[in-house]
Amino acid sequence: MTASPVVTRIAPSPTGYMHIGTARTALFNWLYARGRGGKFLLRIEDTDRERSTPEATDAILKGMTWLGLDWDGDVVSQFERAGRHAEVANEMLAKGMAYKCFSSQDEIQAFRDAASAEKRSTLFLSPWRDADPADHPDAPYVVRLKAPRDGATVIHDQVQGDVTIRNDQLDDMVLLRSDGTPTYMLAVVVDDYDMGITHVIRGDDHLTNAARQIQIYTNMGWDLPVYAHIPLIFGPDGKKLSKRHGATGVDEYQAMGYPAAGMRNYLARLGWAHGDDEFFTDAQAMEWFGLDGIGKSPSRFDFKKLANICGQHIAAADDAALLQELEGYLAASGQEPFTDAQRDGMSRAMYCLKDRAKTLGELVEKAHFILAQRPLELDEKAEAALDTVSRGILSELTPQLQNASWERETLEGIVAQVAEANGTKLGKLAGPLRAALAGRAVSPSVFDMMLVLGRDETLARLNDVTA
Repeated sequence: MTASPVVTRIAPSPTGYMHIGTARTALFNWLYARGRGGKFLLRIEDTDRERSTPEATDAILKGMTWLGLDWDGDVVSQFERAGRHAEVANEMLAKGMAYKCFSSQDEIQAFRDAASAEKRSTLFLSPWRDADPADHPDAPYVVRLKAPRDGATVIHDQVQGDVTIRNDQLDDMVLLRSDGTPTYMLAVVVDDYDMGITHVIRGDDHLTNAARQIQIYTNMGWDLPVYAHIPLIFGPDGKKLSKRHGATGVDEYQAMGYPAAGMRNYLARLGWAHGDDEFFTDAQAMEWFGLDGIGKSPSRFDFKKLANICGQHIAAADDAALLQELEGYLAASGQEPFTDAQRDGMSRAMYCLKDRAKTLGELVEKAHFILAQRPLELDEKAEAALDTVSRGILSELTPQLQNASWERETLEGIVAQVAEANGTKLGKLAGPLRAALAGRAVSPSVFDMMLVLGRDETLARLNDVTA
């Protein structure tokens, strides 16, 4: 027999922005499925109608798309499958695996108050669990799972190991509310089964849920998926990652200029390791990723490491792909798009912009000499570099460049000759020349700028500061 193909999923709730922890979970599922020729599915768990919004769903889809986590098939709406969820609950009800509970909220609270006063478990024990249907009143009811009261439920987890939870610590959870709508706990199991999910890889805050959900699988005679509950992401201070640590929404990271490939690489390393490898491609990650490489301890988000990894991916990126990602960054951060001329200049300059830029914002900053319009506005340091003596030397340089062959070696030779003729060195002349060409003291190499700008624009900028 051949093993069934791997099918994983990510199932976020559209009740707000897409948390970076959800993105990491999606990445792990994506890598696991893609690396084994399996399927990666996307389900939107939108059963909470009061808090679910179309805007949040759109943010999830955009976040997944930006991160490059492509999914198979159509997006599944949990809410739209409510009829199927109820069907399963009613099947368990008919088989005696679930029961109608007519206890009101006031009665449940009274039970818990009395239990608390007597210092016993406040876990609700419904008096309707074994009641004769003939005694059922004509009143609203919920459908509860008839969970085992004795023994224990064991979760065979690929990350946490075997986790045993005593059944007397689990209540008879509600499957259908009094209005007939299914609960999240039921819907998750039915959806995972119907979607053919073979591996449930999710945060370890769902570990107790697994014990409850296993009981539904068992009652229905369904095969259990493989469980892997991964530790949460903490901030640098060792506390659960939240707004106080900085950005937590995926959309914020795009607007901050982190490239998607760098984010995938860094998030993969948050809680998973392959030897000492820090920088790797998607293909390598898919080949290497396995559940046995996930640690049991929470990982700590480190913005310095993120920037370092992202810088390496920017340097290694294909120029055309990087330009496209830059345009996405401008849109996400609310900046003006490139003009055709700017896009052309960026394309020609990419080779000298990529090195040492750790974010797309830094790359755009390095590209100021392309994006700025003449006459350039000089910053304070550039203004200081263009003193009277420097402007005089640049005025001597300009005619030398007018008919020169526009190649690096020739340009370097001419600038060096003019510097020597004025009793200085090429390095000393580079500062004023940089100021004239970029309007600021920090930029790519002056010769890279000259080659990218071309003869006419270079001479025009020199004339602006020497006229």
